[in-house]
Amino acid sequence: MNSKLKQKLIKIAKEKIGNDDPSHDFHHAMRVLKNAETIAKREKADLDIIIPATLFHDVINYPKNDPRAKNASDESALMTEEILKKIKIYPKEKIEKVKISISSCSFSKGLKHDFLESQIVQDSDGLEATGAISIMRTFCSTGIMRRQFYHHEDPFCVNRDPESLKYAIDLFYNRLLKVKDRMYTKTAKQMANRRTKFLHLFLEELKKEIDGK
Repeated sequence: MNSKLKQKLIKIAKEKIGNDDPSHDFHHAMRVLKNAETIAKREKADLDIIIPATLFHDVINYPKNDPRAKNASDESALMTEEILKKIKIYPKEKIEKVKISISSCSFSKGLKHDFLESQIVQDSDGLEATGAISIMRTFCSTGIMRRQFYHHEDPFCVNRDPESLKYAIDLFYNRLLKVKDRMYTKTAKQMANRRTKFLHLFLEELKKEIDGK
């Protein structure tokens, strides 16, 4: 993708993406884009598809406990289609793959990704759900959703199933620690494994602090 088109897409994303949720704001989109560019360079993927898909994958966003959240990725895909149709220099034959990449990006949907660019978009977004940044995003969402930090009788889900809509730490067991196992590309797997090690360190320290050690 040429620099002029990339900068135009970044400008539109900055205008369109809301700022009421720091875990899904424009800066989140830019981090996902950086992840994607790193992976795409090594995996030799099409940035014409990857760049708009990563920039606009969360252009429509709802809190995770909002019933509309399940439709956010499909709505984002439709809005992205309208954006790209209006840009004369964007190759229109690639719009459909951008839409598919966005619609199937959601972790909770658990959809299979059939082409490399779609895999890279999910890998890149998934990397935001593990490591240091995922901890920041988890507790940002926790404030918005007004859920508790952890279950006070069983913080680390030893004798119960995780309930991530109720407790922040439960999300580690429902999602954050599982991300590494859902990566498609070799590059993303390496990145996710490193970030997951940090999550384990965080949980070890948290247990010590909760126990008063």
